[in-house]
Amino acid sequence: MSDNQNLLAEQRRALILDEVRRRGGVRVNELTRKLRVSDMTVRRDLDALSRQGVVEKVHGGAVPVVEASTHEPGFEAKSGLEQSAKEDIARAAAPLVAPGSAIALSGGTTTYALAHHLLDVPDLTVVTNSVRVADVFHSAQRAAAHGGSGQRPGAATVVLTGGVRTPSDSLVGPVADQAIRSLHFDVVFLGVHGISVEAGLSTPNLAEAETNRRFVRSARRVVVVADHTKWGTVGLSSFASLDEVDTLVTDSGMPGGAREEIREHLSELVVAGERDAGGEADI
Repeated sequence: MSDNQNLLAEQRRALILDEVRRRGGVRVNELTRKLRVSDMTVRRDLDALSRQGVVEKVHGGAVPVVEASTHEPGFEAKSGLEQSAKEDIARAAAPLVAPGSAIALSGGTTTYALAHHLLDVPDLTVVTNSVRVADVFHSAQRAAAHGGSGQRPGAATVVLTGGVRTPSDSLVGPVADQAIRSLHFDVVFLGVHGISVEAGLSTPNLAEAETNRRFVRSARRVVVVADHTKWGTVGLSSFASLDEVDTLVTDSGMPGGAREEIREHLSELVVAGERDAGGEADI
């Protein structure tokens, strides 16, 4: 690692988490040297990561938490992870949405970030099973109304499916499945718990897996928005193979070997903020 003395806490903790996952554990004194920060700063960072449930503190350092395939973190816990990467991904994915199109946004903190970047795209129809995503659009419309401008011309029409609420604030189950089954989308944006060549797209929630399958079947184009930490993670239930995905939008932390595997199965890989070797701009 280079001189990270002036890194924000969020960036520093992301680097620590990457180091823990890559090496299987780290020691406090190693991190103080690499990050060029105090022992106390590193311990505070490890405390924060431990509270988020992504590392386990041990004597003198930390190791990664090995989660069961059925473990599903809550929305708040997930929203604190990889925030910069999710924002980059959202910014890169937004241009894939054309004015006047019908889109679907699944649950997840990355689709939540994307929703904020779609508020100014005119005449959208947005179908979502995410309470949080729906709130992004509804809050913007209420703010416009309270500002005296009323309903903005071209404001999105938002449809929130019914269903049973999950820890990640998604609505799933037969009610959601039935609503999605009768609809047709130009593009669906999927957040995922895990992505791998063998398991494809997966989630720890069986009911959410079925709802996501409905989204995939109802869309002309399937776009996955997932940061690099999702690669190699496998949840209890798979809901789509990589061959069913048209585009993966990820961040620059995705390892080179993983990118090659992904390109073998997907027609398009977008790495936010980078330019690939062939000279085509990855948004």
